This record gives sequence, structure tokens and C-alpha cells, in this order.
Amino acid sequence: MVYVMLADGFEEIEAIATIDILRRAEIDTQTVSISNDYMVTGAHDIPVKADWLISEVNLMTADMIILPGGMPGTLNLDKNEILSDALYYRAENNLWVAAICAAPSILGKRGLLKNIKATCYPGFEKELIDAIITEDRVVVSGSFITSKGAGTASDFALSIISILKDNEVADKIRKQMQY
Repeated sequence: MVYVMLADGFEEIEAIATIDILRRAEIDTQTVSISNDYMVTGAHDIPVKADWLISEVNLMTADMIILPGGMPGTLNLDKNEILSDALYYRAENNLWVAAICAAPSILGKRGLLKNIKATCYPGFEKELIDAIITEDRVVVSGSFITSKGAGTASDFALSIISILKDNEVADKIRKQMQY
């Protein structure tokens, strides 16, 4: 099970493209609202109905949790205590976390990227405390996947497929999408 965390102000492309591509690969991907409301509104005023509320899922047992960026979505994710506790747990237990755009800053501010290669949306590098910052579109390092932004969402999702399935499945999906 993969959970894509949704907070008001999330970047729609980063969340929806990733969900779509993972589901094409038959990866059980569910959306999770971090509030007490299933309806979450993206940064560009696109409402999305989440599959679950954060109170209804166990973030510790997921195969991966994904943090889309966007503003103020990243700030809203960053303030959620249940998510914060899960991120610490997942880091301590080498469980997969993927973050794109501004969302790697959530990991960096918590010191979870120490000595980990990471990338983010330009301007958020200072938040990646003690990370080894790269300019790559997608970085897989330790139990973390980070990516630069909306324009890298397909690469981000295909990297996740390579990890949760394999490169062959990722290549198949890439070809089907004409990417």
C-alpha cells in the first residue's frame, strides 16, 4: 500500500500524475487527507476527494508514503503531528518516503536527510539540513526518493515503480505513456 498525503494547497500535478502512473503499474495507491475532511483543495483550486483520512490509516505499515509539494500544501503537511511522527518512525526503520518539489524540506527540517543525497524545488535547498544536495531530477538515496517539481512528476513516479516493482515494469509503463 502506498499513501499519497494530501493537504490543502498541494501541487495537483505532483500528486495526481504520481497516483495515475503508480496505479497503471498496479501499485495499490491511496490518497490520505491530513485533515478531518475528505475534500482537499489543491494549490490551483482543484478539489480532490481523498480515499482516507489520516486518522483511518497506519502510516507506519505502508510500503511507501509520498509527499507532494505545492504551497501552502507543504507547509500544511509540515505542521501535521501524526505525519511528523510517521516520518521519524519510517526514517529510523529505513522505510520508504518519497517527496517532491518543496516537500523534501519537510524531511530536511527534521534532520532526516543527514548524509542522504537529495534534490528539491530550487530555493528550498537551505531546508535540506545536512543533505548532500544534487541538481538531479530524481534522487534515490537510502530509503528516500526526492524530486524537483511538477515537471519531474513522471520521472518521480517511474522511479517509485522501479523500486516497488522493478525497472522492467517502469519501462513498460514509460512506453505505454509514450514518455
